[in-house]
Formats: sequence, C-alpha cells, structure tokens
Amino acid sequence: MAKKTVFLTGSSGNMGWQGFQEIYQRRDKFNLVLLNRGSAKNREKFAAYENDPSVKLLWGDLLNYDDVLAGIAGADVVLHVGGMVSPAADYDPKGTIKTNTSAAKNIVRAVQAQPNADDIKVVYIGTVAETGERDAPIHWGRCGDPIKISVYDHYAISKVIAERIFAESGLKHWVSLRQSGILYANIIKNYDPIMFHVPMNGVLEWATVEDSGRLLANVCEDWVPEEFWRGFYNIGSGADYRITNYEFESYLLGALGLGSPEKLFSINWHTLRNFHGQWYADSDLLEHYLRFRENKPIKKYFEDVAADLPWFYKLAKIAPKGLVKTLGMKRLTTMPVYGTMTWLKEQNDHRINAYFGSREAWEKIGTWKTFDRWQPTLEERTSDKAPAFALDHGYDESKPLAQLTVEDLQKAAAYRGGALVSSSYSGDPYAPLTWKSAGGREFEMTPNLVLRGGHWCPQEVPGPDNGDWANPFIPWDYDEEAKRNPFFAQVWYPLHDKSEQNVYGEEIFAGMKGY
Repeated sequence: MAKKTVFLTGSSGNMGWQGFQEIYQRRDKFNLVLLNRGSAKNREKFAAYENDPSVKLLWGDLLNYDDVLAGIAGADVVLHVGGMVSPAADYDPKGTIKTNTSAAKNIVRAVQAQPNADDIKVVYIGTVAETGERDAPIHWGRCGDPIKISVYDHYAISKVIAERIFAESGLKHWVSLRQSGILYANIIKNYDPIMFHVPMNGVLEWATVEDSGRLLANVCEDWVPEEFWRGFYNIGSGADYRITNYEFESYLLGALGLGSPEKLFSINWHTLRNFHGQWYADSDLLEHYLRFRENKPIKKYFEDVAADLPWFYKLAKIAPKGLVKTLGMKRLTTMPVYGTMTWLKEQNDHRINAYFGSREAWEKIGTWKTFDRWQPTLEERTSDKAPAFALDHGYDESKPLAQLTVEDLQKAAAYRGGALVSSSYSGDPYAPLTWKSAGGREFEMTPNLVLRGGHWCPQEVPGPDNGDWANPFIPWDYDEEAKRNPFFAQVWYPLHDKSEQNVYGEEIFAGMKGY
C-alpha cells in the first residue's frame, strides 16, 4: 500500500514534537510534512531531518494561507497541534486570538480546496480550558458540558472559536480532542506568575506527553473507525493521573527534593477560583478508540523526570527553603499584571473579585494551618462513571443524535433558556439549525455542536465578537447568564454565590489596559 502523508502543525512544541517522533517511528507507513516558523531555534531542532525522504520541512506561518495550503495539498491526515498556548498566550491576548482562530480558518479553507476534501482526516487539538473552572463538587466533567471560559482566559476564547470553526465547517472527517495539562520533562522549568492562578483545591486529569504523542500517531491509522469522526473527546491519562493541584505541587516539589508546598509558598498567594480543570468521566472513551495509554504510576513519572534533569536542578535540594520562598516564589506574586499580590496592592478589584471572590474572601484564607485542604477519597478519584456528578445535558442522551425529534431539540433549547427556531429536523446532526438564546439572539449551529460540544450562542461567548477585535467586545456576565440558562447554572452556582453581580472584561476592551 502507498504511504499516507501526514501534515502536522506545531511539531516544535511539546505535544507536537512527541507526536512527530511517534509517527516518524512508523515512517514505513507515513510521510510527514511539518510546518514551523523558520526561526534559528526551529531550524536547528529539525536539521537532522532536512534530507530525510520521509520528512518535508516547510518554513512559514499558520497565518499565511499559502503556507498552510502548501502543507495540506496531498495530505491524507491533518494534525493541527500548533498555535499560541499559555503562559505565552496570556501576555498577548490579541495575538493569541488572531493566531489560533486564523489558523483554524486557513486549515479548513485549504482542506475544502482539495479535490478529495471529504476523505482528508482533520484532527484539532482543543483544550480543557474551554469548560473553565470545575472545582468540587462539580469536578467530574464530560464533553457536552457547558462551555464556560474562565474570566480573562483569552487562550480559551481562541480555542472555543477555533473548535467551532472546525465543527461547523462541513468537513466529513474532523475531530476535536480537548487536551488537558501535559506532563513532560521540562514542566519543572515553568516559572511564571500564572502558577499562582491555580487554586490548591482544584483538580486536573493530566495527560503525559508520551500518551499524547501516541494518540497523534494512532489517530492516523486505518483501524480508527468511521464512527469516531465529527466528535468531541477529552484527553486524559486515566484514573492515576486524576489529582488535586496541591498533589501536583507536592509531586513536583518532592521530585526536586524541595519538600512540600508549605515550605515554599504561602497559601494566600494562590487564587481560590477561576482557573480550569476537571476529572473526566469520559476520557476512557478516547482510549477505547485510540488505545494510546501506556502509563507508569504518576509518582514514579515525576521521580523519573527529576532523575533525568541536569545536575544544577538537583542543587535545589540543598538551597535554603526560606531563601527560595522569599527571593524566588514570592517575587513572582509581586510581578506586574499577573502577580496575585500585585492585584491586592494595586486594589485591582476586577482581578481580586474574579480570582478570590472578594478582598474579604482573600483575607479569610489564613495560613496553611487553617487552610481546609480537600483530600478526595480513592472512590472519588477513580469512579469514572460518577453518576452523582453528571450534569444534565437537557435531552435524552440514550438516543443517537440522528434519532432525536424536533421536540427533543426544543427541550434542549429550552433548558438553555432559549428556543429552537427551526420548525423541522432532518435527522442530520451536522446540518445547521436556527436557535434563539435566552438573550434573544438568533444564530445557526449544528445539533452536534450544541449537544455533544456544549456550545451555544456565538454572539454571547466572552471576548471580541467572533474573534475580531473590530467587533463589539462581549464581557463575562456569567451571573446574568446563570439566572436565565439552567444548563449553564449547573456549572456556575455550585461555585459562585447567587448574589454576585460582577461583569468582567469591560475594562479590557478600553484600550486593553493592563495587558
């Protein structure tokens, strides 16, 4: 059989590089076309493959349609991993939204331009950030839960818009794989004020970079069934990788010989809410289709990462802990814009309210001795069925989408505070229908994206309207949305008081101050 051609974006990043290595090991079956920026760093990284007959190196930009078209022409599979990611994305919200949404548009347009567009498999890597803050008691999640972008998370805005572009493209073979936090060797090198935006009692089901690379290789194989395509899936490495953020810090610092978080951080440096993360009730579904997990216990994973670090990292073991805390960690909290203690000092009520609830709530955090650390039981972290935590999606999920009736869709729309405007349903879940939101806006969207993707009115997603900064800016007004949308209320009221009356984001649009 002829070899397949795989077009891969983002191969210079963590997940993309691992995916490239996995697919390259199968070069008897696959040729690779890689599109990367032509930086000196990238050219050095891929120098060994310049004359490799299995690899074609393209130097260009995802924002340039011709560059994207050159990679997709002749491709059998498109793996779109590239784009701007956090923490770099947090410092350039305009650039992030422009890059990630424009790349999606260029890829869809280039695939549609091919004579065999219906046969090309397109894999989009989404993110857990699309569903935002999901701390206990709503810490179990699945695809189809409400899209809820955390306040000020422009990266998530860009990924939600991009996912919608693929899902509504009309392509016959696309899939959105929502990536979680990736564990990789250099994660220990991450040193940014944003590390304190993570609540200690938050959760995440991590995915190892090795699993993520195998996933990208396996999705290219012929044995992936037809039913897999045009769906949404959560990427996770399974039950042992479901941990709290406190446990993550403990594993990380322990592997470095630095002890526990209590030795290096003050608990009130960390936010109380407004990050993202969940444990997946459905991550085993992706494993069922792609068979990518080959894990070691998570504690062993961190130990092996630490063992492979350069010698100078191991000096941390003998560094005075008080010095590391004062000169290293505390300094991050006082940095401009993103330092959590900077918000308190500058009385930035927008940030304080979004991440702590209020200044009073921050003052009540206290110390590690008084902090109420959540320690989930074994059952709480391994029961992947988790029926007690499953959110209501507003329709009969036992029915295939094609068997839903107009009445089923009307019920789902009403549960979202809106209505189905279309009077009939052909049974094609990938054909757009007209809906109306609780805010009175009419929009077109496929039942697939509404019901299986958890999306709703595009004109009410926080951020610049449809990703275009020339259009009106849509602020975060989740308190109002929760009052009129029972579907969304499920992920808002368990974590927020019903008396909250905060509208976030309006100050961003005013010249993007503070960014």
